[in-house]
Amino acid sequence: MMVLLSRTLTGQPLPVHRLSSKVRSTARAFRVLTAASATSEEPIKYPIPPFTEETAKQKAKAAQDAWNTRDYKKVPLSYTPDSEWHVSDKFFKGREAIEAFLKAKWEEELDYRLVKELWCYSGNRIAVRFEYEYHDDTGKWFRAHGNENWEFNERGYMQVRDACINKVPIEESVRRLEGWEIHDDK
Repeated sequence: MMVLLSRTLTGQPLPVHRLSSKVRSTARAFRVLTAASATSEEPIKYPIPPFTEETAKQKAKAAQDAWNTRDYKKVPLSYTPDSEWHVSDKFFKGREAIEAFLKAKWEEELDYRLVKELWCYSGNRIAVRFEYEYHDDTGKWFRAHGNENWEFNERGYMQVRDACINKVPIEESVRRLEGWEIHDDK
């Protein structure tokens, strides 16, 4: 059915951006049904690729909200079991490694607050910019910022995360993140 809907009168495939929203919705529903019938035991993690601006923003917000819980056992469940991570100078693979990384991170980065903003998206990829603040066990505050490139599988799980992070010490008086928002006046 999807093939018939996506052909012009000449029989050539119609570019996806030229399909009507109704046809795109039908194609998306077909992909959802196909993904749901796959043999994977894990449920679909909506939204799924290919991303629109709206669904890419939803994915970035969901990641922000999950990371702000600092639950190192639950956060890795949004990643594929064999997810590959590159975080600055660290390379690792798999949920167990992600869990160990996050546990150590959040034991050191106290009162951690993070904001992620959609930078761009295409197909099954999303790029975000982020900023977070935290203090260490001595009370010294830090601000970190950078970019992340994400790649998702067809079920909506992140399979690749490539992050570049820059951290700088700050005075508590110049903190910009309080709660969940960035305050640009500081």
